Amino acid sequence: MSKPTETPTTAPPAYDGETSPDDVMEALRDVVDPELGINVVDLGLVYGLNLDPAGEGQRPVATIDMTLTSAACPLTDVIEDQANSALADLVSGVVINWVWLPPWGPDKITDDGRDQLRMLGFNV
Repeated sequence: MSKPTETPTTAPPAYDGETSPDDVMEALRDVVDPELGINVVDLGLVYGLNLDPAGEGQRPVATIDMTLTSAACPLTDVIEDQANSALADLVSGVVINWVWLPPWGPDKITDDGRDQLRMLGFNV
């Protein structure tokens, strides 16, 4: 009789004590605006980022000031879920402060974001 095989579980990588704002911003490029299909960093939706220490040997908590292309956008939950997933291996928690001032405008889109929007047929 053969022995049942065990499915290995995937544990998050061990915390090395170093999570930089650049690491977090790079991971946030996996968070995509559901309406435009472009990541929130290149759209210029991330206004601020702070990493708060959570204690010795623990991952920090990321506090992110973020806006949306419209204050009436109903997709904050979707973006929050994506941010939590994208940052799970880097931080112990994510707090998103939705801010509306200054209002978002196309001038906040990065050059990469503009290139992506042009490929989708937008004139920016």
